[in-house]
Amino acid sequence: MARYDDLSALFINCSLKPSRLPSNTQGLMDVSIGVMAANGVKVETVRAADLEIPPGVQPDMREHGFANDAWPDLQKKVMAADILVIGTPIWLGDKSSVCTRVVERLYGYSGKLNDKGQYDYYGRVGGCIVTGNEDGAKHCGMNILYSLQHIGFAIPPQADAGWVGEAGPSPSYCDEGSGGPQNDFTQRNTTFAAWNLMHFARMLKDAGGVPAHGNLPQAWKDGARFDHPNPEYR
Repeated sequence: MARYDDLSALFINCSLKPSRLPSNTQGLMDVSIGVMAANGVKVETVRAADLEIPPGVQPDMREHGFANDAWPDLQKKVMAADILVIGTPIWLGDKSSVCTRVVERLYGYSGKLNDKGQYDYYGRVGGCIVTGNEDGAKHCGMNILYSLQHIGFAIPPQADAGWVGEAGPSPSYCDEGSGGPQNDFTQRNTTFAAWNLMHFARMLKDAGGVPAHGNLPQAWKDGARFDHPNPEYR
């Protein structure tokens, strides 16, 4: 079996609660974290609500009118990790406002290039974990995974996992009697997602990232057309 002890993973919990309060999203994220840690992956978890992250789509919003911005330091953690997992609760059928802001700030860095000349997120893998007691888990997963792949992350098969309890006021994932920690479908999918993220990160690391042909912005700007069927289009 492959080794994973040279990989690192960053989990960003987009709960509305700061870390001094318990998070149901963290409860399910901990399953994925446990799988990765058992295989030697270096894992770090960040609670986004603990940080002062202003809105915007620029790398550093202090340069755009805000007094403080914790995002640049968090961005360094994103870039240092082989795996990024975003966790969110469901509110009104959608990802949390904190999660939306995290995705926006990730997008603000998407124009940067790596040493090969590709977009800088290339070579990293992304996944998500969703919890709630209302409909919307698949909607949130589609939104987050689309956003991650759009800016350059590789998305493995079954890279999302979620738990949704009974609709309406009902026990949340970590509450006694919720059934979440005993739900075979959720526990299986969370485990599979963790392994698929590790597998893809292993393959990309061993391959030196995504091949740098056909995806270089500057080369396209300079006139390369990478086998486009009509290279003289106007």
